[in-house]
Amino acid sequence: MPLVFTPLIKKRLTLRAQIMLERSLLYFPELHGKTITVGLTRKHLGSASISYRGGTISRLVIRLKVRQVTYQTIGHELTHLVQGLSRGDRRTQPAPDKAPIPSGEKQCDIWTLARHKLFCDDAPTYLRMPRVIRERWLDYAEAVRGLCVAAVEKRRNYRFYIRWLESEIRKLPSVEPAPTKPTEPMQLLLPLEE
Repeated sequence: MPLVFTPLIKKRLTLRAQIMLERSLLYFPELHGKTITVGLTRKHLGSASISYRGGTISRLVIRLKVRQVTYQTIGHELTHLVQGLSRGDRRTQPAPDKAPIPSGEKQCDIWTLARHKLFCDDAPTYLRMPRVIRERWLDYAEAVRGLCVAAVEKRRNYRFYIRWLESEIRKLPSVEPAPTKPTEPMQLLLPLEE
C-alpha cells in the first residue's frame, strides 16, 4: 500500500498522522496494491478524488487537514476512493456481482462507521443526529456504529435505509448511554496538611 505524499503535506506531516493513515489502510483491502497520493487541504477536513486518463483510473488522491485529522476523516476519504473504484474504469461497466458502496456523503459516513470501530473516534459530518449525540459522541459512538451496520444490511431489502437509520439515531438520547472511560488521567486531589 504505497502512500505518496505531496511536497506541501510533507512539510506538515506528523508521525501521528502518518501512523493513522497506515493503520486506517489496513481496514481497506480494496485499496491494497494501489498507490494513494496524500495531499494537504485547508478548506475542508478532507477530500478525495480519482483521476482518469484515457478512461482508466490513473490516480487516487486524498487531501487532509493534518492538524485536525481523525480516523473518521481518513476513513471517510478512503471510503470515497472505494466508492469510485467500485464503479470501475469509465470504459467498462462495474461487475454486477460486486455490491458497491452507493454514492453520496451520507452513504460514505454509514459505510465508514460500519467498516470498523477505529473510525468512530469522531462524529460523522453528514448523518443527521441530535446535538447531544455530537456533543457526547464517544458515549454514543458504539450504538451509532451498530445502527450503521444494521443499515448496511437493511439496504439489501429496504430502499429508505438512511431514513430508518437517522430515525433510530434520533431515539438514542432517550436511553442514557454508559459513560465512556476517561481517556486522560484525572488529577488526584489530596487534602492539604495544615
